[in-house]
Amino acid sequence: MKRDPPPAERQAQEEDAGEQKTPLWIFGYGSLVWRPDFEFSSRQVGFIRGYSRRFWQGDTFHRGNEKMPGRVVTLQEDYDACTWGVAYEVCGEQIAASLQYLNMREAVLGGYDTKLVKFHPQDKEADEPILALVYIATPQNPTYLGPASEEDIAAQIIVSSGRSGHNIEYLLRLADFMRYFCPQVEDEHLFSIEEALVSILPCLCQAEEPLVEV
Repeated sequence: MKRDPPPAERQAQEEDAGEQKTPLWIFGYGSLVWRPDFEFSSRQVGFIRGYSRRFWQGDTFHRGNEKMPGRVVTLQEDYDACTWGVAYEVCGEQIAASLQYLNMREAVLGGYDTKLVKFHPQDKEADEPILALVYIATPQNPTYLGPASEEDIAAQIIVSSGRSGHNIEYLLRLADFMRYFCPQVEDEHLFSIEEALVSILPCLCQAEEPLVEV
């Protein structure tokens, strides 16, 4: 059965009918920060308000399988929080192509829905926040796992691997992104899981070269 796109994505697709002059911004806070895999015109590091990033979504394709689901991030509504990531600007023909790709990668295979949020660029010269499309997995999602201790999440990540690679790589690349691009931000949830993972596997240490490509 063909899946109807979520309202936010459908709005972007409808605006793309004919010649699209207005660019679309897509906010990524997980693997999209280092591997968007779609063409874009520009990108900016920044944050959205009202959400915290949590390793509460199960993954049975990209970073795990049916027997051993991986743990990847989603967003949890949190009025006082903000989540840092990367917003990608797509224009013209890039819009339809990126939405088609992300609909499969994030929605069909990942179980995410879409919302429109206000993105605040890290660049202080930006006058106004940018309206951006974001993919979020909710508790109603069949692969949603929900809260767990940092130690339990780390233990699950260690044994999980999928078609996009090992779950450990996902965690470490996201932690590296925060350190190199958002050094002023303390992501307690993310870094606590990383610390728990390293304590479980003492042989794991930070590579001399950053995992994130600058």
